[in-house]
Amino acid sequence: AFAVAGLGSGLTEAVVVNPFEVVKVTLQTNQNAFTEQPSSFAQAQQIIKTGGLGSQGLNKGLTATLGRHGVFNMVYFGFYFNVKNILPVNKDPNLEFLRKFGIGLVSGTIASIINIPFDVAKSRIQGPQPVPGEIKYRTCFKTMATVYKEEGFLALYKGLLPKIMRLGPG
Repeated sequence: AFAVAGLGSGLTEAVVVNPFEVVKVTLQTNQNAFTEQPSSFAQAQQIIKTGGLGSQGLNKGLTATLGRHGVFNMVYFGFYFNVKNILPVNKDPNLEFLRKFGIGLVSGTIASIINIPFDVAKSRIQGPQPVPGEIKYRTCFKTMATVYKEEGFLALYKGLLPKIMRLGPG
């Protein structure tokens, strides 16, 4: 039940945050950041003007974002609440904090390891394409397959350590 609830919350979260992720990635990859830095609102307007609201515009990479958030929350909440209910509660508040922190750290780490291929796909789809004017990374699973085929299995885990350092303690 916790895993299914986590999946539902992750999918909902992904639908809400994906347009903001598209704007963020577009601003982050702007080569002219020091000479021209549009506001987030202006960047969103430009994305809508050139790509619309669909899969080439403000919702680019939605499937990968659904996978990233859905899988993470499903694994995290499923693992955390099931393990938390198994391990005995400590009467000492400091030990109880450490118990919950440790379970959360392990949950976040496992969830990050499982969902990072979706994160890599999302970044490739939403970021700049290798050849300007040519879309190489279009869909989630095809992007994962391309990365695997061209760069190897470990390329699907690029950025794992910083991700664990950010999400594990959270």
